[in-house]
Amino acid sequence: MFYWFAKTFVVAPVTQLLFRPWVKGLDNIPEQGGAILASNHLSVSDSIFMPAQLSRQVHFLAKKEYFTGTGVKGALTRKFFEATNQLPMDRSGGSASLASLHSGLEVLKDGGLLGIYPEGTRSPDGRLYRGKLGVAKLALAAQVPVIPIAMIGTDKVQPIGRTIPNIRRVGMIFGQPLDFSEHYGKLGDRFVERQVTDQVMEAIRRLSGQEYVDVYAATVKNGGAGAPTASAAPPAVPSVTELPDGDAAPPSADDRPSS
Repeated sequence: MFYWFAKTFVVAPVTQLLFRPWVKGLDNIPEQGGAILASNHLSVSDSIFMPAQLSRQVHFLAKKEYFTGTGVKGALTRKFFEATNQLPMDRSGGSASLASLHSGLEVLKDGGLLGIYPEGTRSPDGRLYRGKLGVAKLALAAQVPVIPIAMIGTDKVQPIGRTIPNIRRVGMIFGQPLDFSEHYGKLGDRFVERQVTDQVMEAIRRLSGQEYVDVYAATVKNGGAGAPTASAAPPAVPSVTELPDGDAAPPSADDRPSS
């Protein structure tokens, strides 16, 4: 109830008025049934702008730190994320991360939309980083399609560390569903899971036009040794579902509405 009320009467009107989002490919979101919405992650506000454009409710996997804060700010943050049906995600890896994915799996099996950021954290510099395997594990376990999404310009609205957003236009592109049905039954095969994940990241890259870096974003944020090596795309893998020519590349600067 809170989610519907807040989105309909607060979030959607405010975002439309102040940030004038432009959107392409909304018809790629299924009207019913489970699906994974896999997006690049440029800003904390991604989880506000994207669901505001959809008629269906979106559940997001959110880092568990949002639920464990202390003091008044921590309590308010926790209550907000709980009220909007966000799900705590342990990003430490191993069994803890697998347990966190279970709550997302339940959403998908119940026919819901699950939002996930395969990079695992916000991009530190606007580039697209290597995807973690959680998106593949969920897609194969729930046997649902993956909708690649490109958020455009949200890092300019609310860069990392900024609380009050800048008022400027943002955009988002919803790509065609990716079908991984030929890999159903192969959950746990890390080669297949990496292949599926890389195909999701390539679809996102083609929509967003971002430079791809084959390193985990968290490694860069944590001061990992060595500068990340940029590449034009994720490592080549056999294609499962190709994007049509109309979605194969992001709109050029001339095609995108001005800020």
